[in-house]
Amino acid sequence: MFARSCCRCVGRVRLQSRPAQLSVARAQARHYATSPGAPTQERIRNAKSRIFLSTLYIGKSERELIETLQEALHLNPELKLSILTDCLRGTREAPEPSCASLLAPLVAKFGADRVEIRMYHTPNLTGLRKKCIPKRINEGWGLQHMKLYGVDDEIILSGANLSTDYFTNRQDRYHLFKSKRVTDHFYNIHHGVSSLSFLVAPSDEPAGFTLAWPATNATPSPLDDPRAFVRGATSVLRPLLTAPQSQPSGRRQPPSPSTLDDTRVYLLGQMTQITTSPDPATELPVITSILTRLADPAYAASSWTFTAGYFNPAPSLTKLLLATASSSHNVVITAAPEANGFYRSPGVSGLLPDAYTLLAKRFVHAAYHGGRAADITLKEWRNGSVGQPGGWTYHAKGLWVAMPGDEAVGPSMSVIGSSNYTKRSYSHDLEVGALIVTRDVGLKRRLKGEQEWLQEHARATTRDDFATNERRVGLKVRIAMWIVSLVGGAL
Repeated sequence: MFARSCCRCVGRVRLQSRPAQLSVARAQARHYATSPGAPTQERIRNAKSRIFLSTLYIGKSERELIETLQEALHLNPELKLSILTDCLRGTREAPEPSCASLLAPLVAKFGADRVEIRMYHTPNLTGLRKKCIPKRINEGWGLQHMKLYGVDDEIILSGANLSTDYFTNRQDRYHLFKSKRVTDHFYNIHHGVSSLSFLVAPSDEPAGFTLAWPATNATPSPLDDPRAFVRGATSVLRPLLTAPQSQPSGRRQPPSPSTLDDTRVYLLGQMTQITTSPDPATELPVITSILTRLADPAYAASSWTFTAGYFNPAPSLTKLLLATASSSHNVVITAAPEANGFYRSPGVSGLLPDAYTLLAKRFVHAAYHGGRAADITLKEWRNGSVGQPGGWTYHAKGLWVAMPGDEAVGPSMSVIGSSNYTKRSYSHDLEVGALIVTRDVGLKRRLKGEQEWLQEHARATTRDDFATNERRVGLKVRIAMWIVSLVGGAL
């Protein structure tokens, strides 16, 4: 009832699912080939009808993945492939090898009737702004950030891009749904955004590809008419993000069998940058509703775990986390600087780990001054150091909620998907995910296991830790954060 009321207030799209249809994968290197939920290439190789992949980018050196896609297309003449990436990220290195140049030959080899490569471009970066902002940081103005990996009637929701390190030395989350209904709905999201994106075609030019805006697209190009693009995008996306209207007859469907009703999956979407008011976005409203209800003293025996590799929650979420009545075992997990993907990165991006350190420090201080230090613990995750042999990055994101009485078994709710829960996620990027609500003991235990293994390399970080010399953040980091916010970007 708790979750249902949270979702009803925003007209949530509900997708029924059996507990056995959902696998939670650890997806570390040793599990990559055998885990039931891991995004293995064997699934792609055995595809029969469709493969659709939505991701920020595909690593330019992912030859093995390309070979597997080619093999699948050879083996199954009826198979169709659709890939959606971000345009800024996918063409950043051009005319040097890039994501776009890696994918374009698939179209040349198998034809545009079987292979479609799309790249979404934000309407927020055009004209003079696009010319002046360095490519390395222009992603702060908006990205296609969804992570959907569909094969036939199965789909993996994740926060990981399709790059080798994401599955070998990067900690993230992977949830496999073996459900045609769930897969179809996320495919419709993928297809909708693809119809708002540039088409990649092979070319003999040095870059190896060209970008075209097909006449069949649902809107004008975002580079030509950003406002018309947003209006058109709204008409495409609103029906996909909001619940269908009730039947004209007013008759209700018969109740679902209890085995189905044990677990519900609610689609969460956040595409505020390309939709007009009223905003059909649902992720932020649903999480806001959940955390607001947890502020009721009746839920003092509940607990939650929140994680974001890049720790910069939207200010409203930070306040709500600190205001929950949950009185113990509340945990925030984030990346230590050494587990941040930008650790010791050259240029401006190298300042980002310290920027996130500053934000984590502010959260810990806010918890202390709000009297929550005893029941909210911030943990930093580290497994080696980025750039060193055996060094891992941490990028898991999500929310788990254990209701009163659930603590011993496991959480009954979890939010999964691509969002980092930042102001940028809720204003600039395209995000998609799901809220899982379950009464099934087995699924609760799987979610609890996920919570536990994500904390295997995490340790509590206190105000005293942040006060040490090596954790102090310099003035240049603070200035960089201010400049980015001033010109319209976001971390």
